[in-house]
This record gives sequence, C-alpha cells and structure tokens, in this order.
Amino acid sequence: MRLKSFNLSLGAQIFRACADESRLRILSLIFHNGEMCISDLERILDFTQAKTSRHVIYLKNSGILSNRRYDHWVFYQIKDEVADIMKQIFQFLRKDGQLLKDQQIFETMMANRELAISRINLKRSVTP
Repeated sequence: MRLKSFNLSLGAQIFRACADESRLRILSLIFHNGEMCISDLERILDFTQAKTSRHVIYLKNSGILSNRRYDHWVFYQIKDEVADIMKQIFQFLRKDGQLLKDQQIFETMMANRELAISRINLKRSVTP
C-alpha cells in the first residue's frame, strides 16, 4: 500500500527518524537489500547489539520499518507506505562513501555465507 497523500505530521516523523546517521545507514542497508536482521546489521555497521536494536526499534516505532519473524530471527523491511520517500532520499545519497562501504561489506558477507553453504553441501554430497 502506497501513501496517497503526504502530510506534515508524517513528514516530520520520517525526517526526525532520518536525522541520525546511524539510522540512515541502517535504512540504506535494508532499503537496498530488501530485509535484514539485527545480527547482520551489527556486523556490517560494527555497532553493539544494544545500539543496533535501539535504532531499529526507533525506526519501527516511527512507522518506517515492519518486521517478520522466522523461528528466532526477526527480519526488518521498509514499509510499502514509505518506500517512495525512502527511494527519493537514497537517490540523493547514492554516492555517499559510507553507505557504499556498508553495502560492499554486506555483499562480501553474503558471498562468504554462500561459499560456506556451498562447501557444506559439497561435503554432504561427497560423504557416504
């Protein structure tokens, strides 16, 4: 569901949430990668679990993030209602060095994870 109209109250709420560099880094990763969990955000951003959780909860309470549970994991994603404004914000920030570095760390982490999974699967298929 997309926003049909943008009002001052919602705009102020979103801009307050985006006024913090840490929250913008979190939002950028989630925006560009679909959804993320706290533990991956911690590793990429080199934040403590408490700092990461505090910022994610702030973003969730601001109406920007939603979440889904899978077993003991919680994955956060950008709400459809605010996806358009997030797209515009990150269009302006697309060449920011810190955000590009965060994304590169994510891509390296995911490549390493995929390699580890392939090795495990290969080991399973070789072992009688």
